Amino acid sequence: MSEKLNLIEHISSKQKKQGYVTQMFETIAPRYDFITVFLSYGMDGGWKRKLIDMLSPKGNELALDLACGTGDITFSLGERLPAGKAFGLDITQGMLILAEEKRREKNAANVFFHRADIMTMPFADASFDCVTCGYALRNVPDVELALAEINRVLKPGGRFLSLDFAHPKNRIYRWLYLNYLIVVGSLTGILLHGDADVYRYIPESLKRYPGQHGVEDLMKRTGFSQTGCIEFGGGIMAINYGTKPQ
Repeated sequence: MSEKLNLIEHISSKQKKQGYVTQMFETIAPRYDFITVFLSYGMDGGWKRKLIDMLSPKGNELALDLACGTGDITFSLGERLPAGKAFGLDITQGMLILAEEKRREKNAANVFFHRADIMTMPFADASFDCVTCGYALRNVPDVELALAEINRVLKPGGRFLSLDFAHPKNRIYRWLYLNYLIVVGSLTGILLHGDADVYRYIPESLKRYPGQHGVEDLMKRTGFSQTGCIEFGGGIMAINYGTKPQ
């Protein structure tokens, strides 16, 4: 990072968190694809495929992928929407530069990328048939306000699916999981960036995240129906889902 920011101070503050997160992702952007595979032991791709399968696109929808990073989910959506369009949104310029390079390589004519903040998206009400995100809600300053904004841009009957780290129900397993992330994240951050906090952010942000069941409660509060979640690995990862009522 260009200026060392205090991890706990910034992610504990709704006012400061976004600045920290944006700077962190600018730092890790060149290694983002590698680290998602490395830290998930190669399971990340399977979780994302499951999300797309659960969405079950009809082929002609307008889809929005939030915190798209380098575009994994966005491109998968584009492939499943031959008569539709997939839009990827991210606040990190470094991620979008890599995503645009992939788009040119893939010649993905129905995929588009935009730089914007999830909290204030530059789209009209009821613009999209479906919204997805991978590792996004845990990184926003206010999960409930982000969900309200997602609900706003969804068309009535539209679906929302979110993949993210989760809270295992078993306390001992949860403690082991968090401490594993702290140790591995710190060591990886030091080796790749000379900064333990770069990936120690993951467990620290997870401690402050409401988890899959808390997110489901917030989805209901912000107007979603038919909500639920599926878990992986005993609750270390989860996909939350819900529908905007007609």
